[in-house]
Amino acid sequence: MELPREGLGSGGPRPAAGPCLGDAGAGRRAAGAGGDQARARLAEALRPRAGDRRNGSAAVNLDPFFRPRSVAVVGAGERATSSGGAVMRNLAIAGFAGRVVPVNPKGGTIFGHAAKTSISDIGEPADLCVIVIRPDLIPGALDEAGRSGHRNVLILPGGFAEAGAEGAARDRETRGIAARHGITVAGPNCAGLISLAPDRRFAATFLRDMPPGPNAKGEVALISQSGAIAEEAIAAANARHIPLGTVVSVGNAMHLGVTEYLAYLGAQDRVSAVLLYIESVADPAGFVAACRAVAAKKPVIALMGGRTAPGSRAAGAHTGAAATDDAAIDTFLAEAGAIRVRSLRRLMLAAKGFGAFPAGTGRRVLVLSNSGGPGVICADEAAAGGLELAPLPEAMGAALAANLPAEASVANPIDLLADAREDRFRMAFRALLDHGLDGYDAVLGIHVVPFMVDADPVVAALAELAGECPVPFMHAMMGTLPHRADWFAKLEAAGVPAFDDVEQMAECAALLARYGTS
Repeated sequence: MELPREGLGSGGPRPAAGPCLGDAGAGRRAAGAGGDQARARLAEALRPRAGDRRNGSAAVNLDPFFRPRSVAVVGAGERATSSGGAVMRNLAIAGFAGRVVPVNPKGGTIFGHAAKTSISDIGEPADLCVIVIRPDLIPGALDEAGRSGHRNVLILPGGFAEAGAEGAARDRETRGIAARHGITVAGPNCAGLISLAPDRRFAATFLRDMPPGPNAKGEVALISQSGAIAEEAIAAANARHIPLGTVVSVGNAMHLGVTEYLAYLGAQDRVSAVLLYIESVADPAGFVAACRAVAAKKPVIALMGGRTAPGSRAAGAHTGAAATDDAAIDTFLAEAGAIRVRSLRRLMLAAKGFGAFPAGTGRRVLVLSNSGGPGVICADEAAAGGLELAPLPEAMGAALAANLPAEASVANPIDLLADAREDRFRMAFRALLDHGLDGYDAVLGIHVVPFMVDADPVVAALAELAGECPVPFMHAMMGTLPHRADWFAKLEAAGVPAFDDVEQMAECAALLARYGTS
């Protein structure tokens, strides 16, 4: 079977849906100028338009796409390098426990499941029909699916609106078939869906790996207009203990776009935060309404591509998005209630932070370090992010001064000195718990591992102390870390986000405070 033309880079164009922020790009660009006129133009841009297909349609039941009980894979195969083989493999890796029906003209057995030679032979319609065949064969397959009772279809391959005149004609034909049969289409030209809910794990994708899935606090969901961004987010989540559990590659959004996915996932109790990578918004008013509703209950963090002239040109080639200036994007996302980030790195930092502390934090932080320089850098980054390094309460300072060496710094940041062992970290935490909790909203720990100290007992002590600390505690470990994976795993298991450097930790804390104090 042919690999979807989308590859991993395309989010799919929306030539019929308008530019980056709908048909009011000019009003959005003017918003950067500030003042009442800009606000009026923004309000006009967000006003629902007559005939806009998506206005008022965000509240769609997408259970068949995320929680199906049965799945048919049209184009299924055994070959790992084929899209149909990848989908079958990932269904197994995800642990999907429902009925799987491979469809392949050759029949036989595919990944242990008896294959049907046609969609019509499936019998009872599947909750979700996944199509991974050549683009020219897809309209016929969709019609057969509709005639046999299937009403929810995920199309992975490209070759539609993004593929010139021939693709545009195929897109129109496919839309007509879907409308005739009452079929809801996800995709086409997408990398698929992953949902690792504890009670029903599912994946219909050709992406290489599965994300880690939820932790005790829930899961983070990603909605992306780029398959490559979804791939990288999964890799980052696996490397950094981020509880990414749901991944959506939007593609061309024939029926289901960012707005519909956001409204659905935002309503799921298990989802603690929603991440967005977007390059275009077909229906600004619908998006703002859906995003506001979700952001009132949980954080929505958005990275919007195309914020510079070169980036907007690239986005135009990628998704058909028109140029929109950076200040206008700020205004748009602020109106929607989303927390805006400007890099993929920060998007994943937000995912790490909100995966541990969904409610966010306040701005008052205590920096607890065993080294002066990293404490200073952390303090600088924290202050630059709008955090407050509040002075030590008098009783807390007195308790620290009575138990620390004279060379230690009894201030904020606290410097326990390089030779600090677990007893010194315990004492500092005890001073905080007994005398300082009213003064701080979060604790940022730093441990530069020196040659003369065994870090194992320190990590064990910090993991234990985290259970006693009622405010969010994050920790950075620096230097040569011979047992990094083990140390980080112990901290993360105790609910302590672990970082490789203090800048990332401080940036993460600042993002948490933006939501916690909003």
